Amino acid sequence: MPRTPPPTPFGSILDVPGIEVGHHQRRGRGWETGTTVLSAPHGATPGVDVRGGGPGTRETDALEPHNLVDTIHAICLTGGSAYGLSAADGVMEVLESRQLGVPVTGGVVPVVPTAVIFDLGRGGVFGNRPDASFGARATRNASPTAHRWGSVGAGTGARAAVLQGGIGTASAVVDTPTGAHLTVGAVAVVNAHGSVVDPATGRLWEAPARTRPRGPELRALRNALETPADAARGRRLNTTIGVVATDAAMTKAEAGKLASVAHNGLARAVRPSHSLFDGDTVFALATGEQQITADATRFEVPATYPGALNALFAAAADVFALACTHAILSATSLGAAAYADLCPTVAAANGVPPPTHR
Repeated sequence: MPRTPPPTPFGSILDVPGIEVGHHQRRGRGWETGTTVLSAPHGATPGVDVRGGGPGTRETDALEPHNLVDTIHAICLTGGSAYGLSAADGVMEVLESRQLGVPVTGGVVPVVPTAVIFDLGRGGVFGNRPDASFGARATRNASPTAHRWGSVGAGTGARAAVLQGGIGTASAVVDTPTGAHLTVGAVAVVNAHGSVVDPATGRLWEAPARTRPRGPELRALRNALETPADAARGRRLNTTIGVVATDAAMTKAEAGKLASVAHNGLARAVRPSHSLFDGDTVFALATGEQQITADATRFEVPATYPGALNALFAAAADVFALACTHAILSATSLGAAAYADLCPTVAAANGVPPPTHR
């Protein structure tokens, strides 16, 4: 199926109707960490696929297709390693105040699937990590309008091997045989053990533009990639996490498959991925704003429903790969050198503004 390019080089998960994003972070005075919340105020069908050998997650079992919960209202991505899982408590508090969650006698119980990255001590103080207040503030900051990306929210303390990591986004529109125009978007927090850069050329593996660094930019990048021993040890404590979302109506099983296929995009953008040192986790959200096909028999018409699903899955892998790339291009140098600061010509060719304008 043809995929319509987004209005910007990457697009945004906010192009998916029904999705909102909020960040909260702290930098300086021993801090370099943050939290990002993806909110679906009207609810969404969830899915998840965990593939890394060292994941840090919460409420992922609830998203299995054979389990009860079929609608959630938020996903939390956060720094802080296992300690950071407490950020979800703040998300729950805000959702409860809005009466969003699983209805039970006397109130609601919000289900907030959460995944973490390891960024402990990157600001200089090991004990400075997200707590419930981070989750609450990120939830209250959530909106459907444009956001900053890169070294914000859960991407604040991220690293991509020896480069500055970050949080990025992308989207695409899938045109189905039945005339539906389905939007799929992704958010990725790249804190990867693997490399995002082709060492032979200095080009990001999945950068949309074919431009690659040359001359002084290439030399600066290669100098940064000369990994000191302490940085190499730090690469054992990494992870890439994210969310892929669509406005299509899906079952939990289909949403789980959407999350699963998005890992293909991660594997293209970060090499290697899914190692024993990674906690690679991808969530999925289907807001149900559009039907994939009007045909009620679904699989009796292979050219429509399954074909549209396959196109949506393929687009999910593409946008997740682009979101990983956008995360690296949008990052600014904090505790490590940012790719866009080393190679501004390449960043500009890919539609990312200079650091001072982000």
